[in-house]
Amino acid sequence: MTGQTDLAEAVDDFPDGVDDAPAHAGPPAKSALDQKINDVFGGAVVRKDLVKAVKGNAIVPSFVLEYLLGQYAASDDEATIQSGIESVRKILADHYVHRNQAELIKSNIREKGRYRVIDKVQVQLNEKDDTYEAEFANLGIKQVLVSPATIKAHPKLLVGGVWCICDIEYQHSDNARVVPWILGSIKPIQLSNFDFDGYVSSRREFSTDEWIDLLIQSIGFNPELFGRRAKLIQLVRLIPFVERNYNLVELGPKGTGKSHIFSEFSPHGMLISGGEVTVPKLFVNNSNGRIGLVGYWDVVAFDEFAGKKKRTDKALVDIMKNYMANKSFSRGVETLGAEASMVFVGNTSHNVPYMLKHSDLFDELPESYHDSAYLDRLHFYIPGWEVDTIRSEMFSDGYGFVVDYIAEVLKSMRDADYSDRYQQHFTLGSDISTRDRDGIHKTFSGLMKIIYPHGEATKDQIEEILRFAVEGRKRVKDQILRIDSTMVEVKFGYADKAGDWRAVTTLEEDEYPAYYNHRSGSTGSDMATEDGSAVEAASTGSAVDAAPKSEPLFEGHRDFQENQRGVSYESLLLPYLRGATDIRIVDPYIRLPHQGRNLVDLLALVASVKDPADEVAVKLVTKEDKGDFQQQHLLMLKDIQDGAASFGIKFNVEWDETIHDRSITTDNGWKILLGRGLDIFQKGSGSQYDMGARRQEFRQVVAFGVTYIKESQGA
Repeated sequence: MTGQTDLAEAVDDFPDGVDDAPAHAGPPAKSALDQKINDVFGGAVVRKDLVKAVKGNAIVPSFVLEYLLGQYAASDDEATIQSGIESVRKILADHYVHRNQAELIKSNIREKGRYRVIDKVQVQLNEKDDTYEAEFANLGIKQVLVSPATIKAHPKLLVGGVWCICDIEYQHSDNARVVPWILGSIKPIQLSNFDFDGYVSSRREFSTDEWIDLLIQSIGFNPELFGRRAKLIQLVRLIPFVERNYNLVELGPKGTGKSHIFSEFSPHGMLISGGEVTVPKLFVNNSNGRIGLVGYWDVVAFDEFAGKKKRTDKALVDIMKNYMANKSFSRGVETLGAEASMVFVGNTSHNVPYMLKHSDLFDELPESYHDSAYLDRLHFYIPGWEVDTIRSEMFSDGYGFVVDYIAEVLKSMRDADYSDRYQQHFTLGSDISTRDRDGIHKTFSGLMKIIYPHGEATKDQIEEILRFAVEGRKRVKDQILRIDSTMVEVKFGYADKAGDWRAVTTLEEDEYPAYYNHRSGSTGSDMATEDGSAVEAASTGSAVDAAPKSEPLFEGHRDFQENQRGVSYESLLLPYLRGATDIRIVDPYIRLPHQGRNLVDLLALVASVKDPADEVAVKLVTKEDKGDFQQQHLLMLKDIQDGAASFGIKFNVEWDETIHDRSITTDNGWKILLGRGLDIFQKGSGSQYDMGARRQEFRQVVAFGVTYIKESQGA
């Protein structure tokens, strides 16, 4: 159906009042993806909101809870799930050791003779007595004898501690030197085995989008609230678990979940405070020859790593440089190797343009680490400023892998190498150094193993993650160039088999070219970019006034990356709408409240630049909501019409159920093709104090393209 409608008459056709949507009750509705996940991976997945339901006040990692949920509630049957939750709650209530209840648990062990506990256990060798002795973190008991066979089976008990389910016995002795606690059995909380071939085969049942969403749900997030780029950023956090000796850094604002994965996601990762590590703890204790954390853990992550004034051990920095480059470290005259990946996460205290203008994106690191030789060992820099602050609605209530299952999958793939899978389609730039190439290869290999474990990816899919891998290493190298003037500049990009060159830029390079493209000693003010005037304007947030009035408007196509800032209707659209008296907006989806607000923002801009005595006709061609929210849709458009009329905007609506493309056409000779219509901004925090809600250029956008076409006047 096509035709203009009278919004007032359409609204009057409905009875007074608008019924609210029915209140949600019971478990969350299962999506088609959740149904497929259960059908294909039954028994290895769990509903992610259950972790919060059972956790209560227990300070216990998610992988411990999901291990238990995987035993009792890995089902899509609601009755089984509820029964499983009760079982897990009872197990936690009866056996998880809270520090403040330790004496009660010890009493239970004494009275019953034998009792099962869930606690974090660390073992030390008592050289004097030639015995292994366990210490229970929450229970507070020490010197519990452990058999050498147990240590041989679970060597990580010696380093950092492991969450375990243990049977402890109590036998008092008149000999004061004899510890009464006896370890009956110990079982680390992690999966003992799984079918990797079945995992790879099951991957083929999912499209790439479905698989990525399954992985995001497995991490614990709702994929609907993340764009493609944001999802890839989350998946990069998993690469240290699937790739040996991967060196990753993430710096960004507080509260973005930087350390969550490394403390909660896998029993193979160890998160330590950046100030708590020493050479003996991390690498080797020369006095007793005991290997440190890198010898036993797949991932060693340093939390709160940033801080310019933090004291650092110069010897540790030097050993770390050698380890990150060569996968080895020295113990006296002997050289040892290890495969632990190194992750450094920390908070930034300034925004990106400030850091680019005054220093560099590594500015927050301690002085000893703000060193080109150390930084050059990093394979990827996650731009933490692109990651949203974690909000409650971002957590998933869908199904994802039980984390110890996916942790074992990732661990099993550390031996594989997918780094050459792009070479049948693309070739990296010839001046990319060996170290740059290694960083790109390791990131590419990691993402391939995570997203395409079966090795089946199209050319476009391979290009997507190759480009992302190049960008992450480029971010590292570009900042090193600002620090060390002796470093040689690199042309980052790749060519396809036809020889077509595809340059790669970082998002902040596109946003802030005036500050980004300068090296130590230069001001950056004279740096030119392609179509520099428009890009420069976007970086300052005042594009309309930045360009000279006499300069012709840009014609052609532009692409904007997901998470980019500095974009607004004022810079993107208003210059082309000035002087128009008749504007036609074609957008099939102006239905939801935020889409209506976007439209109002554009109409307000048009009203603000016209003569108050003039009128501008604006017609919206869109699709009518025929569902349960039809009345709300019509009421919203009627409110927009009434509000716009007061400011000389004659707003009308035309229904057209056949439209798909999105565009704006004006009577001053311009046609603008909009890939996503007006809906280009990401959802913000929802807070009324969010600055992005007040100024569009402060908001992040989704990936979109726009094409400007100059038509004949009055077309």
